[in-house]
Amino acid sequence: MERSKEPASTGEAISPEQPPAAPYTALELLVHGVGGTTPQGMLNDPRIVRITGDETAAVYRRVDDADAEARPDDYRGRPVPEAYVWCNLTSGNGARALWLLLLPFMVVNLAHWMRPTVPDSRTRTVRLHGLLVRLVSLTLTVLLVAAACEVALDLVAWQCAGTPECAAENSWLGFLSPTGSDDGWWSQPGRRLALASLAPAALTGLLWYLSHRTWSAYESQRPMSEGGAPRDDSDDNGRPALGRPGFWYGRRLVARLRAAHTAAGLLTVAAGVGVSAARHDREDGGPAALETLGLLLTATLVAGAVVVIWVVCHRGRSERHLDRQLDATLVRWLPLGSLALLALTLLYAGWSRPDWQSGHRLPGGGTFGGIALVQGLLVIALGVVAHLLYRTHPDTRTAMRGLAGPAVAMLACALGGVMSGGVAQRVADWLDGTEKPIDGPPVFLTWQASVIPPLIVVLLALFGWLARRTGQLRRAETDKVGLDYPSEPQDAERTQRIARTRAMAALTDRAPRIIGIISTVTLLLGAVALVGAMTTDEVPGDAAQGTYAFVEGAAETAQALGSWLIGVGFILLVTWGRRAYRDPSARRTIGILWDVGTFWPRAAHPFAPPCYAERAVPDLTWRMATWTGTTGGRLVISGHSQGSVLAAAAVWQLTPSVRKRVALLTYGSPLERLYGRWFPAHFGSAALSSLRREVDCWRNLHRATDPIGGPVRLPGDCGPPVDREALKDPLSYGRTARHPLPEPILGHSGYQADPAFAEERRRLLARLRPDVPGPRPEGGPPESAAPEPVAAPDSDSVAAPDSVAMPDGGVLQPGPGADGEPQGSSGRSSA
Repeated sequence: MERSKEPASTGEAISPEQPPAAPYTALELLVHGVGGTTPQGMLNDPRIVRITGDETAAVYRRVDDADAEARPDDYRGRPVPEAYVWCNLTSGNGARALWLLLLPFMVVNLAHWMRPTVPDSRTRTVRLHGLLVRLVSLTLTVLLVAAACEVALDLVAWQCAGTPECAAENSWLGFLSPTGSDDGWWSQPGRRLALASLAPAALTGLLWYLSHRTWSAYESQRPMSEGGAPRDDSDDNGRPALGRPGFWYGRRLVARLRAAHTAAGLLTVAAGVGVSAARHDREDGGPAALETLGLLLTATLVAGAVVVIWVVCHRGRSERHLDRQLDATLVRWLPLGSLALLALTLLYAGWSRPDWQSGHRLPGGGTFGGIALVQGLLVIALGVVAHLLYRTHPDTRTAMRGLAGPAVAMLACALGGVMSGGVAQRVADWLDGTEKPIDGPPVFLTWQASVIPPLIVVLLALFGWLARRTGQLRRAETDKVGLDYPSEPQDAERTQRIARTRAMAALTDRAPRIIGIISTVTLLLGAVALVGAMTTDEVPGDAAQGTYAFVEGAAETAQALGSWLIGVGFILLVTWGRRAYRDPSARRTIGILWDVGTFWPRAAHPFAPPCYAERAVPDLTWRMATWTGTTGGRLVISGHSQGSVLAAAAVWQLTPSVRKRVALLTYGSPLERLYGRWFPAHFGSAALSSLRREVDCWRNLHRATDPIGGPVRLPGDCGPPVDREALKDPLSYGRTARHPLPEPILGHSGYQADPAFAEERRRLLARLRPDVPGPRPEGGPPESAAPEPVAAPDSDSVAAPDSVAMPDGGVLQPGPGADGEPQGSSGRSSA
């Protein structure tokens, strides 16, 4: 989204000295969805003013509504509209396009939140699920740094600089080559490795810096309950996890994981340099002092790895209270200790060893195979744990019968493998030239690239199945289109277009099967690559020599094609990131990907792109609570697409008394269709039913042509129905007196243009007005004429008709305090 322009006439926020609005004043808080929009478009007015917030995320009003609190009589029967714009959290400046390189970390972080719904008695199994995901995440960090070491240490410093032909073709390596520099100071292998190790060490430092910086910019917002009294654990056991005080504030865990992953990266670099030098001293009979020092450094590296694993295995998030502590000693000294160990290793490797010569591949090439083996075992164990959790509370709507987390974790490992293998293969091809003077990357990476063509064959078969299924759905929907427009003459082409759009939208519900098949095939092909590399220690083409002609030809073709595909795939990823850096429209497309993938806190991988919801959810919570507290009024929070997910998460964070003053209007919402199925522990039917009971009212709009949004499908015993019957799309089949021009098929957009949107909003606002009886909901029993009576004052109830209990336990009065600010009983300013 381009930054909205502030009007020249005004830019001031609402003054706190303005009198509070009358109790019947209502607020409509609009929250946009994926991709974002402008506040002018949301409010349908070119003149807007920022009420509160900053350039990253803010609440806007029309200029004419800026002082609505001072003119309550002007808003009888209509709400005060506000727009919360958060798209700059995900698609703002061009540097965020580089987050594409963090894609595997983002995907594995999603796997953490995909566990099935379980009763509280399975706490240990839930913790084991989170522990296994964190261990998979740690292997991805090691894999990324190992790939950087493969390029810098093995391909460049060891193989190319140590081979006269390769060094001659790449003159920039002349000072590292023994022949090109006439046995200069840097030409010894240990010193070449020490110098080249600065590149992967810098990459690790960059990841640490980005994680620390994005935490400060995005996730450092404390929820409203930060000063509140501790909640009763029995109350938290019965409430959804997203409503717990510490859910959207994971500073302690992120800092601890950031220290552990940074240390793991530095230790990986130290191992790449030090283990090779120690092996030379041990096998070639070097000085006894160097051999002893090498053994000590190796033992220290092993001890450091054990400490890192222990830190990662430590208990994860604490959500029942706001955890503001920080393991300062661990966070500071674990990375610094690893950095000091790396420095000692570089000094040790740089010691003069005139007889040490580099040749072939750098020792330790089996690292990638070992990482793949560990990842496969962890994913299998994660699948067993997820299956056990699902059996305790089976739900047919849960994606892949609870195995979505292991499947997504497998895809994250596959993405990491493709990226690491792709960069190694491309650099090797670049250094090789045409004479192939060096051995190239490890054998396992070549095997890994060779299984990509079979995987593409499987993908093509899946696409063929989807095309066939789409055709079947289109034929089924063709008959239904005529029933939706019975009074209009039929047009075959128009009918086919509508039916095709509905069939394409229905393919979203096939995603679990597709992800499951791809993950299973990836696991099996990865096992084949691992076994092939370990048993033959040769690339596929060489290993197949002497076998049947068909097998030999297939192996050579897969090796050549896979090497080309994995390299091209990495180049395309980098190219897309570069284009997004320059092109705002492409950056907005990437922002949509982050809108979905970075909603969840970084509970598994600290180097994943930042969680924008840890800024957006507190923003919305503060706005809703302060409005109801200072004005005594009520509000409708209206969320489209991903905005409906943010709205639901923010409503869960409110106290029960404030939630009863809130009505929820969602449209194009993925709350059940995507989040409820893929993240059942947090958006399952139990959680959404609880949300329905706790808000004043909730209505949901959806279309059959929408590929993202859908019905909420709550059981019938949780109050009036939430879902309205699917809206017609297009609004008019053909040309009519009311619609003389052809109406477009809107799909996921344009919900506010449908008359049903205005109707449902009007019904919700009428229900919220304390002096007007609420209308009878469709298909449900008559509603009460007024909101529920105010209960006796307690910690979570309204203390008086014009006061509201705040999340910190205090009571916020609508009247001004001594200094003109609205004051709560806790003594803190409310705004």
